[in-house]
Amino acid sequence: MPEKIIITSDSTTDLSPELIERYGVKIMPMAITLGGKTYHDGVDLYPDDIYEYHRKFGELPKTAATNVAEGADFFRQFVDEGYSVVHFTISSDMSSTYNNTCIAANEFENVYVVDTRNLSTGGGLVLLAACDLIKEGKSAKEVAEGARAVATHVDASFVIDSLEYLYKGGRCSALSVLGANLLKLKPCIEVKNGVMGVGKKYRGKYAEVLKQYAEDRLADRADLVPTRVFVTHAGCSDEVVNSIAELVKSKNIFKEVFVTRAGCTVSSHCGANTLGVLFVRKSEVR
Repeated sequence: MPEKIIITSDSTTDLSPELIERYGVKIMPMAITLGGKTYHDGVDLYPDDIYEYHRKFGELPKTAATNVAEGADFFRQFVDEGYSVVHFTISSDMSSTYNNTCIAANEFENVYVVDTRNLSTGGGLVLLAACDLIKEGKSAKEVAEGARAVATHVDASFVIDSLEYLYKGGRCSALSVLGANLLKLKPCIEVKNGVMGVGKKYRGKYAEVLKQYAEDRLADRADLVPTRVFVTHAGCSDEVVNSIAELVKSKNIFKEVFVTRAGCTVSSHCGANTLGVLFVRKSEVR
């Protein structure tokens, strides 16, 4: 009897409802505390709620790692139905979720946890690569191993309109914020080796900066895996998002171009008006 495999993920992979349905992915929502109350990403709290609360009270949410008991309960429902589980988490350098779910997975013989070494649709790209491997008839163990190999090839980055959220979240200094504001800089945040860092710094109007950023990321066509690309944003206007999506499509590089909205985790770190173009490279990203 063929192995029944199900793909699961924490909510940080930021897949759209359409992609979740298309690939049959099961999502374990991350817990988020805001205003003294605990919510769950994409269930009873959404990015616009975070922005509105911040506008009113100046407070940002706190994200909480999935604990071991939650992970075990989540996996058990699928194992009891006869599935082997391949589960995807946010980078282990950004959260203890990976370590906690690994401990939970140890209760079962057929649960494999994959550290995406990423966040948002950077992790989504690793997950969708796993779905491709299932179609090829790979075992759950082989799917997990193949996905881990893809994780080192993901090119994930975002351009941030304002450093306010990163500053309030303790991820950059007041001096950096002051300098960026004075020089009207829009920094590109890159994810490499599982952590976020600052890449190229752009200057100018945000819409124009995003076009230059997209051109820069897609310049080395020969190194791009043409399967799929994400244009993922946190609260950008439809006009801005559509212009970047059309620019990406005009390159005729990728078979599929997905436009997605970032969930609460990315939104609480980066704030509104954040946009990224994410894809897989043939070479490792270091």
